[in-house]
Amino acid sequence: QAQLVESGGGLVRAGGSLRLSCVASTSIANFNGMGWYRQAPRKDRELVGAISSGGRISYANSEQGRFTISRDIAENTLYLQLNSLRPEDTAMYYCAAWAPLYWGQGTQVTVSS
Repeated sequence: QAQLVESGGGLVRAGGSLRLSCVASTSIANFNGMGWYRQAPRKDRELVGAISSGGRISYANSEQGRFTISRDIAENTLYLQLNSLRPEDTAMYYCAAWAPLYWGQGTQVTVSS
């Protein structure tokens, strides 16, 4: 059973940036896909973006443009680059992997006004 551990969250001022990491205990190349989700207080968990095993990347919000998914297969790590952060980006950010399905515990991102 794979383990996913997120890190990189924290407190940042509006306009700042963070780089979130998701380290897997097994090779991420063996997953059917991976993705980043987020859940803000009083809201449902929502998909931010995903990457297939072949490297195809998709984003739930095509207008976002501020977030970028990438991976380092050698390091078993999925990344989410968050730029130009806004207070409404405040949420718990979760990593997921489909093999068939694993969830990390999340990393909190808080953006001050």
